[in-house]
Amino acid sequence: MENSYGIAAMWSQSDAVIKAVAISLLMMSIASWCVILLKARKLYLLNRPLKGSMEFWHSQDINSGLKLLYATGTVQTPFSKLVNEGLDAKKHHAQYKADLHGSLPLSEWITTCLRTSIEDSKTNLQQGLAILASVGSTAPFIGLLGTVWGIYHALVAIGASGQAGIDKVAGPVGEALIMTAFGLAVAIPAVLGYNALTRGNKRVINRLNHFAHELHAFMVIGSAPTKTNGKKQVKKSESTVLNTNEVSR
Repeated sequence: MENSYGIAAMWSQSDAVIKAVAISLLMMSIASWCVILLKARKLYLLNRPLKGSMEFWHSQDINSGLKLLYATGTVQTPFSKLVNEGLDAKKHHAQYKADLHGSLPLSEWITTCLRTSIEDSKTNLQQGLAILASVGSTAPFIGLLGTVWGIYHALVAIGASGQAGIDKVAGPVGEALIMTAFGLAVAIPAVLGYNALTRGNKRVINRLNHFAHELHAFMVIGSAPTKTNGKKQVKKSESTVLNTNEVSR
């Protein structure tokens, strides 16, 4: 038996505004789920490089250590990109000392290149999160717009017929309230996905900052920072060391 109060009945009885609201919510849901799945996959592929950044300094040479920083095969990651940028910066500074940047100390030049690499990686990781934030904040109100519009037309129809019994009100009003449920069904996954992806990105960026600090010391001094009393230190003769706070800006 066909349900006269279901979604199909609402769709068949609704006007262009309700249909536009429903289609908008559907498109927002598809967009948010695409972002969630794609960004979650990217974070999953960064698990190996995250561990590799900690094992990097136990490698025999920089090339073998660099292999630990790729996701699968030769797929570039923020960590492998950081090492390559550091190596290129050091090589470029030595090769083109006559250029303007050649007058900069090697430490400052490498600092700038590593910071730029981290900012590019941060931008790449955060791409798409604005979609989730927008969907999470606007979908409930779009659903509420459909509800208000549906209730308005239901009340107009009831007033025109002159019959205000519960059997006349329950159907139209219940169908209109479905739009509120649609809005919440779209917004809740978007908000939860945004929070989860933000935490995952923050974890990657924090580790990338620490790794950049170690890499900077290796590029300038020729060795990774040593641990003294549980804290990483480098030679004090090198006055300019990559500042983790500066990198995270």
